[in-house]
Amino acid sequence: MNSTPNLMNNQNTTIEKKSSCKTLSILIVFILLSPYFSMSQELGSPAIPFSPETYVVHKIDKPLIIDGNIHKSEWQMAAWTNSFQDIRGSQALIPRYETRAKMLWDDQYFYFAALLEEPHIWATITERDAVIFMDNNFEIFIDPNGDTHHYYELEVNALGTFWDLMLTKPYRNGGRAINAWDIKGLKIGIDIQGTLNDPTDIDTSWSVEIAIPWDVLMETAPGSRPSGGDQWRVNFSRVQWQTDIVDGNYVKRTNPETGEVLPEDNWSWSPQGLINMHYPEMWGFVQFSELPAGTGEAEFEWNPEEDYKWLLRKLYYRQNHFRKEHGRFADQPDQLQFNKLFETLFDEQTAKPDLIIKVLDNNYIMRLSSDDLDHIFYIRNDSRVWKSEQ
Repeated sequence: MNSTPNLMNNQNTTIEKKSSCKTLSILIVFILLSPYFSMSQELGSPAIPFSPETYVVHKIDKPLIIDGNIHKSEWQMAAWTNSFQDIRGSQALIPRYETRAKMLWDDQYFYFAALLEEPHIWATITERDAVIFMDNNFEIFIDPNGDTHHYYELEVNALGTFWDLMLTKPYRNGGRAINAWDIKGLKIGIDIQGTLNDPTDIDTSWSVEIAIPWDVLMETAPGSRPSGGDQWRVNFSRVQWQTDIVDGNYVKRTNPETGEVLPEDNWSWSPQGLINMHYPEMWGFVQFSELPAGTGEAEFEWNPEEDYKWLLRKLYYRQNHFRKEHGRFADQPDQLQFNKLFETLFDEQTAKPDLIIKVLDNNYIMRLSSDDLDHIFYIRNDSRVWKSEQ
């Protein structure tokens, strides 16, 4: 099954992207068939409370050498994230293998490191921009301005093969995957603690080290690269397939009754509440700190504006449900039980904002404003959320 030659213990692989040339692949069939991108969830809402993971990323003063070694001194100064959970949340099964990640930054790059516990490390895909999640993989999702539109995705397998793409908006809203989007200057390093594609032994883990240039990420960032105190939305995912060893090869496990390959496991840093990574509103918050790594810990500071954005998100989910039931969008706050929803999300001391709903055929805009707020908050039917000055 696997045509890739075995690698020796502790093998390091480094890939550096220097050119924008890439092979274009037809991906729509894979996207539609994969439960990972199930369109049946387009009206779904997360089945867990809004409690995203948070992380403070500290700065370093010189570029990292990207070789897959995540034990170098700079990484020793960075904190681990919490261990990944099932994508659906803590109520689902605990992942079989541990996964954790770290982050750092400097003036040129946003750095990522991940350690994936794995007793049998395998990978088969070698074509750039193929559907990497058909192998076990590690994935990064980045939404610089937190509006859930024009966000980035990067997938990497244990061979260092990667798929980089930009999403115009979530698939549930008819978003397109821009496969021709390119992370120029991308650096990837892989370190195998064991062997690759060798079922005769037991491996320990594999690690991935990644550097993404700010010059690329600024394409949809608010203004420029981050400054101290800025917050971006980030999430990580690990796709893990169950396998059996057949005739000396790894083979994806099948359902004995149907013969179909079992669905993959999806483990994420900040749980989504459903099997779909393309709910950017559920991703974690990463706060950038100018405090040099290793000199102290900066505190994460929750931005109260996020509470009002989440209120709009809940109204967005209710609009989808209302339309499914009535064949149209609600145009009055009480049709979405706005007062009751506000009371469940805010304390009694918080002044209730005014909600205005503008509906035009199959489109709407909902607007939150209050004399107690510095900004007006909006959400559209395509799930984009933003703010403006009062």
